[in-house]
Amino acid sequence: MKILTKLPLIALLALFSFSCSPENTNETFDDIQINSEALITKSIELETLELINEYRDSLGLKTLDNMDIIKSVAFSHTDYMMENNKISHDNFFKRSEYLKTHTGVETVSENVAYGFSSAKTLVKAWIASEGHRKTMEGDFTNFDISAEKNENGRWYYTNIFVKK
Repeated sequence: MKILTKLPLIALLALFSFSCSPENTNETFDDIQINSEALITKSIELETLELINEYRDSLGLKTLDNMDIIKSVAFSHTDYMMENNKISHDNFFKRSEYLKTHTGVETVSENVAYGFSSAKTLVKAWIASEGHRKTMEGDFTNFDISAEKNENGRWYYTNIFVKK
Protein backbone atom coordinates (compact mmCIF):
# COMPACT_ATOMS: atom_id res chain seq x y z
CA MET A 1 0.00 0.00 0.00
CA LYS A 2 2.89 2.39 0.65
CA ILE A 3 3.90 2.24 -3.02
CA LEU A 4 0.46 3.54 -4.01
CA THR A 5 0.93 6.65 -1.91
CA LYS A 6 4.30 7.31 -3.55
CA LEU A 7 3.09 6.62 -7.10
CA PRO A 8 1.87 10.20 -7.77
CA LEU A 9 5.24 11.60 -6.66
CA ILE A 10 7.10 9.12 -8.86
CA ALA A 11 4.85 9.98 -11.81
CA LEU A 12 5.41 13.71 -11.23
CA LEU A 13 9.18 13.28 -11.11
CA ALA A 14 9.08 11.14 -14.25
CA LEU A 15 7.03 13.81 -16.03
CA PHE A 16 9.57 16.49 -15.18
CA SER A 17 12.65 14.33 -15.68
CA PHE A 18 13.68 15.93 -18.92
CA SER A 19 15.19 19.23 -19.79
CA CYS A 20 15.69 20.72 -23.18
CA SER A 21 18.84 21.39 -25.12
CA PRO A 22 19.26 22.72 -28.62
CA GLU A 23 17.91 20.61 -31.43
CA ASN A 24 17.82 21.07 -35.18
CA THR A 25 14.48 22.22 -36.60
CA ASN A 26 13.42 24.80 -39.14
CA GLU A 27 11.37 26.95 -36.78
CA THR A 28 11.55 30.73 -36.75
CA PHE A 29 11.19 33.09 -33.80
CA ASP A 30 8.54 35.41 -35.22
CA ASP A 31 6.04 34.68 -32.45
CA ILE A 32 8.27 35.42 -29.43
CA GLN A 33 6.92 38.52 -27.78
CA ILE A 34 8.96 40.66 -25.45
CA ASN A 35 6.61 41.80 -22.73
CA SER A 36 7.38 44.44 -20.10
CA GLU A 37 4.97 42.66 -17.71
CA ALA A 38 7.47 39.80 -17.71
CA LEU A 39 10.15 41.96 -16.12
CA ILE A 40 8.26 42.32 -12.85
CA THR A 41 10.02 39.86 -10.56
CA LYS A 42 7.88 37.76 -8.23
CA SER A 43 9.28 36.57 -4.92
CA ILE A 44 8.97 32.91 -6.01
CA GLU A 45 11.12 33.69 -9.07
CA LEU A 46 13.77 35.50 -7.05
CA GLU A 47 13.87 32.70 -4.47
CA THR A 48 14.17 30.04 -7.20
CA LEU A 49 17.14 31.83 -8.78
CA GLU A 50 18.78 32.24 -5.37
CA LEU A 51 18.30 28.54 -4.56
CA ILE A 52 19.77 27.48 -7.90
CA ASN A 53 22.79 29.73 -7.32
CA GLU A 54 23.18 28.37 -3.77
CA TYR A 55 23.10 24.85 -5.20
CA ARG A 56 25.68 25.73 -7.88
CA ASP A 57 27.88 27.44 -5.26
CA SER A 58 27.71 24.34 -3.01
CA LEU A 59 29.22 22.34 -5.89
CA GLY A 60 31.95 24.92 -6.51
CA LEU A 61 30.29 26.11 -9.74
CA LYS A 62 30.12 29.74 -10.83
CA THR A 63 26.89 31.45 -9.81
CA LEU A 64 24.79 32.86 -12.63
CA ASP A 65 23.61 36.39 -13.32
CA ASN A 66 20.05 37.12 -14.34
CA MET A 67 19.24 38.81 -17.64
CA ASP A 68 16.00 40.65 -18.48
CA ILE A 69 15.73 39.41 -22.05
CA ILE A 70 15.96 35.81 -20.82
CA LYS A 71 13.17 36.49 -18.34
CA SER A 72 10.99 37.95 -21.06
CA VAL A 73 11.56 35.00 -23.40
CA ALA A 74 10.86 32.60 -20.51
CA PHE A 75 7.65 34.54 -19.80
CA SER A 76 6.43 34.04 -23.37
CA HIS A 77 6.82 30.26 -22.97
CA THR A 78 5.25 30.14 -19.52
CA ASP A 79 2.29 32.07 -20.89
CA TYR A 80 2.11 29.60 -23.81
CA MET A 81 2.06 26.61 -21.43
CA MET A 82 -0.72 28.20 -19.36
CA GLU A 83 -2.80 28.99 -22.45
CA ASN A 84 -2.42 25.41 -23.67
CA ASN A 85 -2.81 23.89 -20.20
CA LYS A 86 0.27 21.70 -20.64
CA ILE A 87 3.88 21.51 -19.59
CA SER A 88 6.20 21.41 -22.60
CA HIS A 89 9.37 22.42 -24.34
CA ASP A 90 7.36 23.26 -27.47
CA ASN A 91 9.14 25.76 -29.70
CA PHE A 92 12.36 25.59 -27.70
CA PHE A 93 14.34 26.13 -30.88
CA LYS A 94 12.56 29.46 -31.39
CA ARG A 95 13.51 30.66 -27.92
CA SER A 96 17.07 29.46 -28.36
CA GLU A 97 17.51 31.13 -31.76
CA TYR A 98 15.91 34.34 -30.52
CA LEU A 99 18.35 34.57 -27.61
CA LYS A 100 21.33 33.67 -29.80
CA THR A 101 20.36 36.30 -32.38
CA HIS A 102 19.50 39.10 -29.94
CA THR A 103 22.14 38.58 -27.25
CA GLY A 104 24.98 36.70 -28.94
CA VAL A 105 24.85 33.80 -26.50
CA GLU A 106 26.40 30.49 -27.59
CA THR A 107 24.31 27.92 -25.72
CA VAL A 108 20.74 27.84 -24.45
CA SER A 109 18.97 25.26 -22.28
CA GLU A 110 15.83 25.27 -20.18
CA ASN A 111 13.94 23.58 -17.39
CA VAL A 112 10.16 23.71 -17.17
CA ALA A 113 7.78 22.65 -14.43
CA TYR A 114 4.19 22.82 -13.28
CA GLY A 115 2.35 22.69 -10.00
CA PHE A 116 5.07 23.36 -7.43
CA SER A 117 3.83 25.86 -4.87
CA SER A 118 7.24 26.94 -3.54
CA ALA A 119 10.68 27.64 -4.91
CA LYS A 120 12.16 25.17 -2.44
CA THR A 121 10.05 22.22 -3.65
CA LEU A 122 10.62 23.21 -7.28
CA VAL A 123 14.41 23.33 -7.01
CA LYS A 124 14.46 20.16 -4.90
CA ALA A 125 12.51 18.33 -7.64
CA TRP A 126 14.85 19.65 -10.34
CA ILE A 127 17.88 18.48 -8.34
CA ALA A 128 16.26 15.03 -8.02
CA SER A 129 15.78 14.84 -11.81
CA GLU A 130 18.92 13.92 -13.74
CA GLY A 131 18.07 16.02 -16.80
CA HIS A 132 17.09 19.11 -14.85
CA ARG A 133 20.07 18.75 -12.53
CA LYS A 134 22.47 18.55 -15.51
CA THR A 135 21.01 21.79 -16.83
CA MET A 136 21.34 23.49 -13.44
CA GLU A 137 24.96 22.31 -13.21
CA GLY A 138 25.80 23.24 -16.81
CA ASP A 139 28.45 25.57 -18.14
CA PHE A 140 26.31 28.72 -18.24
CA THR A 141 26.85 32.39 -17.44
CA ASN A 142 23.29 33.74 -17.14
CA PHE A 143 19.78 32.60 -16.42
CA ASP A 144 16.33 33.81 -15.54
CA ILE A 145 12.91 32.41 -14.81
CA SER A 146 9.25 33.12 -15.34
CA ALA A 147 6.68 31.80 -12.88
CA GLU A 148 3.00 32.38 -13.56
CA LYS A 149 -0.05 31.19 -11.67
CA ASN A 150 -3.11 30.05 -13.63
CA GLU A 151 -6.75 30.71 -12.69
CA ASN A 152 -6.74 27.54 -10.55
CA GLY A 153 -3.76 28.74 -8.52
CA ARG A 154 -1.27 26.33 -10.14
CA TRP A 155 2.21 27.61 -10.98
CA TYR A 156 3.93 27.14 -14.35
CA TYR A 157 7.68 27.71 -14.65
CA THR A 158 10.20 28.26 -17.44
CA ASN A 159 13.82 28.58 -16.36
CA ILE A 160 16.27 29.40 -19.18
CA PHE A 161 20.06 29.11 -18.93
CA VAL A 162 22.54 30.62 -21.41
CA LYS A 163 26.27 30.82 -21.96
CA LYS A 164 27.76 34.02 -23.40
